[in-house]
Amino acid sequence: MPVPVLLVTGFLGAGKTTVVNHLLANAEGRRIAAIVNDFGAINIDAELIAGASDGVVSLANGCICCSLEGDLLRTLSVLLRRDSKPDYIVIETSGVADPGDVVRNLMDPVILREAPLETVLCVMDSATPRAALDDALMRSQLRVADIVALSKLDLADEGAGVRMREAIRAQRVPAVVVDAKHGELPAALLFPATTDRAPALREPGPKRPAEERFETLSWTSDRPLSLPRLQQAIGRLAPKLARAKGLFETVEQPGRLMVFQFAGGRATLAPGEPPSEGVPRARIVFIAELGVLSKAELDALMDGCVASA
Repeated sequence: MPVPVLLVTGFLGAGKTTVVNHLLANAEGRRIAAIVNDFGAINIDAELIAGASDGVVSLANGCICCSLEGDLLRTLSVLLRRDSKPDYIVIETSGVADPGDVVRNLMDPVILREAPLETVLCVMDSATPRAALDDALMRSQLRVADIVALSKLDLADEGAGVRMREAIRAQRVPAVVVDAKHGELPAALLFPATTDRAPALREPGPKRPAEERFETLSWTSDRPLSLPRLQQAIGRLAPKLARAKGLFETVEQPGRLMVFQFAGGRATLAPGEPPSEGVPRARIVFIAELGVLSKAELDALMDGCVASA
């Protein structure tokens, strides 16, 4: 029996992991395997996926559309040959991935027969400036989508959703546009009721030349952080960041990790799980345009956040 694939795409910080978390938490008896790809040496997204265990496969240290094509196909093959095969597979791409290249790989006849690409979901931050939709990567993410989910409506002003729908319509995107408040989408919209129909062939469009546009800088510490110092450091780094995310323990709240997210100029903190043994007390990934932020500058600012022994 074929296992349908849901491909989740969207720009840096759009809210893809929140959507995937909601789907996994509301699986309603479906066995869903999630393949999570992050751009950087530390795959924070895999740790943030609900119930991260045997059902979550991490593809780290690269972009899924280029250096990890082989890893993606091998991972699909392993999932399909498990004794307890999943009912559905969700692939979450990194925010810098061109989904057209991923779709092109999923159109491989062998993969298409065993794991047909059922739905492409593009998650879009509703507060995204209209001019940003002229970005070639963002256009590629919208162009292949069957469904566009508007996220972070609770953080945007009242008219943001309407303006974003108009901007997407101006791009002549054929996708259905829906609201995804708090990452919530009905599973019935994304997963087919039956899997016995022939898989649809897709035209991912011309292959774009690979463009190295972003880089990741990872920072870790074996000691907890001072929250006020961290807030000051992030304030200084913010103008240079496209995205940041991480897990860390603070001296103000020992014994519990904090989940840190920075996207669209907004920083958020949320309580996480207790820290695990044998891993750094702080693990943060910073994403910036090439050449904008040096490792030396980052380390100097972040090392100043480490609490005294």
